[in-house]
Amino acid sequence: MKYCPKCKKLYNDEDVKCACAECKGKQLKLIEDETTSVYLCSGDVIERDRVQAALSDSGIPSVYTRHMVSANSQLLTGLDFDGFDILVPYELYEKAYDVAVGIGAIKLEGTEIVEEEEPSPAEEFENMSRAKRTTVRVLSAILFILLIALVIYGTDFITTIVKSLFK
Repeated sequence: MKYCPKCKKLYNDEDVKCACAECKGKQLKLIEDETTSVYLCSGDVIERDRVQAALSDSGIPSVYTRHMVSANSQLLTGLDFDGFDILVPYELYEKAYDVAVGIGAIKLEGTEIVEEEEPSPAEEFENMSRAKRTTVRVLSAILFILLIALVIYGTDFITTIVKSLFK
């Protein structure tokens, strides 16, 4: 395996001749030390924390490098809009890659995440005749008026009881 010493991305020996596609001509080097840090994925500050927590839970050490977007915007807003590259040791790259795919930080080509939705029960309405619909509306209005009257009379009754306790 070869990697770019600037951006730390991995390349198969047969994929490229000798230059990094990302860094536009940076010379690739062979990985000689298994602890060499290599690129795993990118993300914002929330994604960085999420991926590093998952890697830590799996026992994989990781570090990150920052891509400064704008120091002025960070000073004014107090928000961190920078991007981050997460780096892992080459010897644990495959395990880290599996973890990142498992949590959705790395999306495999040709796959789409589909969330299953529970089918909602279909509402079925009865077709009513005009006379039946009018009857239902009139009865609903009468029941609503009776309910309001019941609340008012009930409140008056309770108030009368409470007043009689303090006489």
